[in-house]
Amino acid sequence: MNLLLNTYRRPGSIGLLDAGQWDLLVRQARHANLLGRLFLRLQAAGVEDRIPERPHNHLLSGAVMAGEQRHAIRREARYLQEALEPAGIPVILLKGAAYVAAELPAAQGRLFSDVDILLPRARLADAESALQLKGWVSTATDAYDQRYYRQWMHELPAMRHVFRGSALDVHHTILPPTSRLKPDASLLMDASVELGKDLPGIRTLSLPDLILHSACHLFHEGEPNNLLRDLTDLDLLLRHLARDDAAWDELLERAGLLQLDAPLRLALRYCHSLLETPLPSHVQTRTGCLLGGDWVQRLRDAMYARVLRPQHPSTADALTPLARRALYIRAHWLRMPPQLLAYHLAHKAIFPARQDTHPLSTEKIELATGEKKAA
Repeated sequence: MNLLLNTYRRPGSIGLLDAGQWDLLVRQARHANLLGRLFLRLQAAGVEDRIPERPHNHLLSGAVMAGEQRHAIRREARYLQEALEPAGIPVILLKGAAYVAAELPAAQGRLFSDVDILLPRARLADAESALQLKGWVSTATDAYDQRYYRQWMHELPAMRHVFRGSALDVHHTILPPTSRLKPDASLLMDASVELGKDLPGIRTLSLPDLILHSACHLFHEGEPNNLLRDLTDLDLLLRHLARDDAAWDELLERAGLLQLDAPLRLALRYCHSLLETPLPSHVQTRTGCLLGGDWVQRLRDAMYARVLRPQHPSTADALTPLARRALYIRAHWLRMPPQLLAYHLAHKAIFPARQDTHPLSTEKIELATGEKKAA
């Protein structure tokens, strides 16, 4: 029973929920990292007064935590700018941090595990040195993992600040260089937007590029835990874009220029089918995002129907474990050519990751409140 998705789409339906369903709704929202966003959605729909006291406390706490993290993200952005500006390296924020800095609707109620930035590949060494001088250190202690990230991936090994505990991902592009899709990162950087206001010198990707990056991340991700949250990000970004009719054409043109038509098509398809994101008819026609498709598309629909939901036992069926495994395999297949993929998976099978007890290598991220958040 996908109570979360039903309630998210139809906030007015909460008056029909009994105590057991409220308990389940809160559990599903927590598993999806959507407690705060669900609260704000119910509040905006004018039905907050219909939420029973105990569920209200849980939902409100999620919104409060998200608000505290927003302040922490803005502070981290300033720290990054102070670290990189002397080296002449611009700070271009990605994903959740960009939503917060640009004050986009997708920042509402969102929880964060880290800050993501984009910079030129030629400046990676300079940036890493500058960040280390300000207290950020790599969390990858395994030699193979260091090589894996530096040689084949689109980012450095994750970094963490030694005092604040904040996590940082430094990207030089938005998909691995070994990926079948190879968007030109220089086009993303050239189109980035300076924020000004109270974050001078800090930039984000343009709105169309933020949407395309979010689509890439969602549909190249092998872990299902945050996929529904990321889909709601896309829904909010697309609804924000839709305020300007001409912006749709710009989005489609950017997708073609960056060779990201495929992930955008999937994003539009599942945002519309699951979250009822409105799409202009010409966008549907040009992308073919709502067409029935062949057996591959039907298989993909069946897989995403099971992973684009809270990863809670109450939403699973007999095929859900298979769908999760298929998602994992698909993500790796898109990231690497067959020989490299076979080598990587064989290495991980023979030398499984050790449980690192180093305080900078925990699986949970701490921002602002000191409480642990889902990565």
